[in-house]
Amino acid sequence: MYKHCLKCLQLIALICGITLLSTAAHAQSAPSATGIVKDTLGVPIVGASVKAENKLTGSAVNSTTDANGVFNISNLQTGGNYSFTFTFVGFETKTLTGYQASAGNKISLSVTLKESATSLTQVVVTGYGTSRKADLTGAVTSVQAEDFNRGVISTPSQLLQGKVPGLNITRSGNPNDVGAVILRGPSTLRNGAQEPFYVIDGVPGASIDLLAPDDITSIDVLRDASSTAIYGSRAANGVIMVTTRKAKPGQTTLSYSTYGAVEKVSNQIEVLSGDELRNYLQANNRTLNIVDNNPGANTDWQKELTKTSLSHNHNLSLSGNSGTTAYSGSLNYFNNQGIIKSSALERFILRANIDHKLFDNKLRFNVSAVNSVTASRNIPNEVYQNMLTYLPTVNVKQPDGSFTENFTRTRGYLNPVSLIENNILDRKVKTFLGNALAEARLLPGLKYTLSVSYQNEQVNNNTYYNRFSGLAQGLNGFAARSAAENSKKVLETFFNYDKVFGKHDLKLLAGYSWQEDRLNDGFSTSNQNFVTDALSYNNLALGNAPAGTAIRYDLLAPISTIRLISFYGRAQYQYDGKYLFQATMRRDGSSAFGVNNQWGYFPAVSAGWNISKEDFMRDVKWISDLKLRGGYGSSGNSQGFNAFTRLLLYRTSTTSKFYYNGSYINAVGAYQNPNADLKWERTNVANIGLDFSLFNNILTGSVDVYDKSTSDLINDYQVSTTQYFVPTLTANAGKISNKGVEVMVTVRPLTGKALKWTSTLNFAHNQNKIESLSSDLFKLGSQPSAYLGGKGQSANPSQIIQQGLPLGSFTLARYAGKNAAGVSQFYKADGSVSTTPPVVADFAYVGNAQPKIIYGWGNTFTYKSFDLSFFIRGVYGNKILNATLANLNSPSDATTVNIPRFTLDESPADNNAYILSDRFLESGSYLRLDNATFGYNIPLKSKAVNRLRVYATGNNLFVITKYRGIDPEINMGGITPGIDNNNFYPKTRSFMLGVNVIF
Repeated sequence: MYKHCLKCLQLIALICGITLLSTAAHAQSAPSATGIVKDTLGVPIVGASVKAENKLTGSAVNSTTDANGVFNISNLQTGGNYSFTFTFVGFETKTLTGYQASAGNKISLSVTLKESATSLTQVVVTGYGTSRKADLTGAVTSVQAEDFNRGVISTPSQLLQGKVPGLNITRSGNPNDVGAVILRGPSTLRNGAQEPFYVIDGVPGASIDLLAPDDITSIDVLRDASSTAIYGSRAANGVIMVTTRKAKPGQTTLSYSTYGAVEKVSNQIEVLSGDELRNYLQANNRTLNIVDNNPGANTDWQKELTKTSLSHNHNLSLSGNSGTTAYSGSLNYFNNQGIIKSSALERFILRANIDHKLFDNKLRFNVSAVNSVTASRNIPNEVYQNMLTYLPTVNVKQPDGSFTENFTRTRGYLNPVSLIENNILDRKVKTFLGNALAEARLLPGLKYTLSVSYQNEQVNNNTYYNRFSGLAQGLNGFAARSAAENSKKVLETFFNYDKVFGKHDLKLLAGYSWQEDRLNDGFSTSNQNFVTDALSYNNLALGNAPAGTAIRYDLLAPISTIRLISFYGRAQYQYDGKYLFQATMRRDGSSAFGVNNQWGYFPAVSAGWNISKEDFMRDVKWISDLKLRGGYGSSGNSQGFNAFTRLLLYRTSTTSKFYYNGSYINAVGAYQNPNADLKWERTNVANIGLDFSLFNNILTGSVDVYDKSTSDLINDYQVSTTQYFVPTLTANAGKISNKGVEVMVTVRPLTGKALKWTSTLNFAHNQNKIESLSSDLFKLGSQPSAYLGGKGQSANPSQIIQQGLPLGSFTLARYAGKNAAGVSQFYKADGSVSTTPPVVADFAYVGNAQPKIIYGWGNTFTYKSFDLSFFIRGVYGNKILNATLANLNSPSDATTVNIPRFTLDESPADNNAYILSDRFLESGSYLRLDNATFGYNIPLKSKAVNRLRVYATGNNLFVITKYRGIDPEINMGGITPGIDNNNFYPKTRSFMLGVNVIF
């Protein structure tokens, strides 16, 4: 028995040995393939798909790259003629052909994938998830970092200026000006309620100014309600999704970018020199007051106040990703010196992020934090007017060193250099945002996410007018300080379920959100009569205010707490990649609204048809992608008022007193009516769009047509005091519409290996109209606005809010030329002409501030290691009221203020030349070469430095316009857009040199 078992074991061993030898021999003889896949920066791509296909038999072997970007494929068929296809999301597919798999041969490959040029393959960020552009059913524009605007960028919104169809961004040259951002036209009558809603790395409502531009990798703009409805009551003005930089799997990157810039004034209003003014007055038999005529003085106040400024930016970042643990951190320092002396902005940002995966990627934790400290110095508003009107016939200072002043004049006439030297207006903002996220894959396709974030903002304003200040005459120094804290707590918890079965693709989302905002937690105080100016605003206790002086210890605004609770859901369905459907619903509850309307529903539905995937399109080779989409949805606007707007409020009055207990005390009375029915404004948007990619992706683009209607406008209405405590009530009534077309087209005329050219054009037309200002309960025919003042015109409005007209409609006196004596004439209401200054009854609608078209055109050329890009943007069809020029155009006042060169053509007898009329309503159309950049990627053989790029950029190189003011880019925010009224900080022209290094 033993011998029999031994023989069996020997036989089995012999068989196994023969099998192993056969297998080894086969392994040695079977061909294989290995290689590495990288991006254009030389960084390995993890998870790229590799397909080896035998062209003779049609059989294929698939593999993916590991954490080092390496793939290995064994057991290729001997003698096969193989092609290798490499694919990865966001990159162009690459195929290598003609590889013969001979016995024992090992094919070695090194592949570089380029980022995809087809917009439909881009991954875009939507609410609570991401999607391929090809799978979207809503209007979404994605702007990548390489397409951002270049220049001295003080706020991230500037990165998008002119880049997104329908997004109108306007900003002056002031480094502290955040500008105005309006998407698809204004849809509210409230100041501070037109800004889009920002979401940063999934955190809703985060401050966009927390981020350094170098830390942003992409910005996705959700433009229609089918895309934005998932954010409910905060999304009526659009949603801007910001994604910050993170390392890809397998990457470890250290990068440093820096630039230095020189900025100068791009344009000025030409006013007379001292000698020119003297000659003008002498020619007209007029003389200056002796105190306003220093012998030989020829002061150019604009030159005295402006300078060539230096600005610089530094960004250092470190990131890495092992596949299970990813981290990133960055430091940013930005210093932007204004072109008006003393104005400046300085910012420091620290950002960190760590992401860790556990249990075979079934559990993920992410913690991020960003802290920003911004210090800014502003200038008094009086500087803008006085730099143009202050007489050039006096010196900046007198022989004794004191500033030339004439305090016997009105308060508005002040030495502009003194205004800067003797007044300090400082502001410091500290903002912190922290976010913790946990993500668990519970079941196949089912994912749960919990996100908690906290944002804290501290704002400190410090003002000091010293003893020589014209703004605090006789006060012997005046100081004011204020501090306020705003905090935001957000909890988001939601489930995602993704399931693919056959040709069906289903994605479901269900979530809950809780948010609490506590605003204006702070106070302000002031003092005066200081023994010294040396301490500025730093010790208010040193002030010695005279007896009876009211020292302020005020709240900046009512401290308020607003809570928002939301339930939301979304269903997305695809069939065979051809037919796309999406439905969204959000239910929001807000403590800011009346008890009868604290909850609202915001639904949206949309659908898409990938026409190019139909069988009948197979032979249409010139169409690469073609998708038709349409949607309708509702979103809300709850911005622009505080938590107490719905309540009955009381306050004290120092002018109304009553006798009580032997003394007179301040009365307390109602000043705001309650409104239990107050609710958010609702915006409904219908959108139809077409996405296309033609001629093998040479031509790509999209076209959108939309109808946007906002109802339940929040406005103040006159009410009867027999029913209410006070004569005004904040209520919902009225409707605004915006209808338009948006087009974006990208063409790649040159796609060679050495020379490439990409050109992108976008333009948008929007028609804004106030449909109604009334409801069944509240009636309002029209609402005059824009009371600009000026000599004898303080009671005259310059705009009107009226049914049937756009927001920003000008109602002005109608200029009728000059009479024989050279005096300006105006049309009366009855059509007659008179030199008598017109009254409001003579005014008429003469145009509006809304542009007919806004556009942007960018071009990028690359030749080997060189690149050249330029970007042109502009607007067409809008009007600007040049109240600055009108105010200056007063020949009769030339003995007391300076006049522009424009006034030399006026009759000295024209006492009406300054009157605001349609004579000063000018075209705001312009075309601007916004920026141009020339760069060079220096070839390196160093293993330590992956990329080194140097570049030069010019900003605002020229502008073509008929506008006679400093610049036609006038702020379009608020309810009185398109007005240039002695408050415009000059635009700048900048030239910068920069370096980007990646290690």
